[in-house]
Amino acid sequence: MKTSGNGIKSFSRNFWTVIFMEFMERGSYYGVMSIFAIYLTITQSEGGLGLDKVQSGNIMSVITPLIYVIPIFAGIVADRYGYKLLLSISFIIMAFGYFLSGIASDYILMLGSMSVMAIGAGTFKPIVSGTIAIETTPSNRSLGFGIFYWSINLGSFIFPLIFVPILKEISYELVFFMAAACTGAMVFVSSLILKEPVRPKNDKKIIEVIIDTFSTLKDYKFLLLIIIYSGFWVMYFQMFGTVLWYLKDFIDTVAIDNAVNSFLGIFVNNPTWKFDVEHVTVMNAFTIIVLQLFISSIVKNLKALPTMLIGILMGTAGMAMLALSQNVWVFLAGLVIFSIGEMTAQPKYIAYVGTIAPEDKKAQYMGFSFLNAVIGSAIGLQIGPRLYVKYIDELNQPATLWLIFASIGVGTAIGIFLLNKYVIKSKN
Repeated sequence: MKTSGNGIKSFSRNFWTVIFMEFMERGSYYGVMSIFAIYLTITQSEGGLGLDKVQSGNIMSVITPLIYVIPIFAGIVADRYGYKLLLSISFIIMAFGYFLSGIASDYILMLGSMSVMAIGAGTFKPIVSGTIAIETTPSNRSLGFGIFYWSINLGSFIFPLIFVPILKEISYELVFFMAAACTGAMVFVSSLILKEPVRPKNDKKIIEVIIDTFSTLKDYKFLLLIIIYSGFWVMYFQMFGTVLWYLKDFIDTVAIDNAVNSFLGIFVNNPTWKFDVEHVTVMNAFTIIVLQLFISSIVKNLKALPTMLIGILMGTAGMAMLALSQNVWVFLAGLVIFSIGEMTAQPKYIAYVGTIAPEDKKAQYMGFSFLNAVIGSAIGLQIGPRLYVKYIDELNQPATLWLIFASIGVGTAIGIFLLNKYVIKSKN
């Protein structure tokens, strides 16, 4: 039940229930993805599958777009038949996919298993976003989506920081089993705690709804926004592939290891903490957790497209910093600056979509809002490994790789500026 006001107390139990679900689901997902590219490519004697980088990119470029395509159709079903049952089904599918991935032993089996997971995760996405849109009001919707985005990053901070390092030291497969257990547990939460959100009645046939849904793309301003904004996500998805390989191959982490262990030494004897690939996700999430609400308060009254432009330029600067030096502190600074750019642009984008969506199509519009990630991941996770092999493995020119991705960010910023100036004309 919605309540009046615009503060924390104005949100319903359903709102906080799906926020908790989002935390657990995203924690499971980012826990796996924080080490996934490394697990796929390290040798079997090291505990991995021993695939090459291109095969790794092929798997990720299939499952990641799938996660963002499925919401379009899942949103249609959810708006027609209800959210509660579909949430439980999505968690069952996710848990099964993660479990299968933990026992997958080759390229084809891993691709199939993670694709099952992706179907479940994609089904989950629009239901949560749609529930938040339904359970909030114009006065608290911006804050609601800010909390939503914050919860995503809280999950992606805690799971890779605390659970992944412990589990992977025993066996990488345990990370997948952890994700299976966490998402499986959410079946009980969705079944026993969540109440079906009150949705406007929709008696249209499914085929009519599909046609009506895809008519959303006739909104050419929205479509152009999706296409252009996907350039930012080409950069973003490097955090789950090329950036991890670069850290493993080039970055000497001794300086940060010593600094952290010196601090931990105040509390424990002989700490042995080490900065590793999963901490790329941790750094991104930590930056957003600390600064998200502050940044959201700054940009809440700013127009959507100029705000996204600022965020894209900051993200581009963070990516370009990786070309400057292989010093671990420069590497970390690049991650932090990129994360600030992400948190500046993305919540404004999500809130904008929630605002323009008709009341009876919230989940549908939220499903379409992920199309930029479909395009960005499909392109970014294909070209990333290939560019890494060419410019790093073969030519030993890592700076060139990061400047190429930074140039994509610059192009995206220019595209957003032109869209704002000649199409949107500063009205949004």
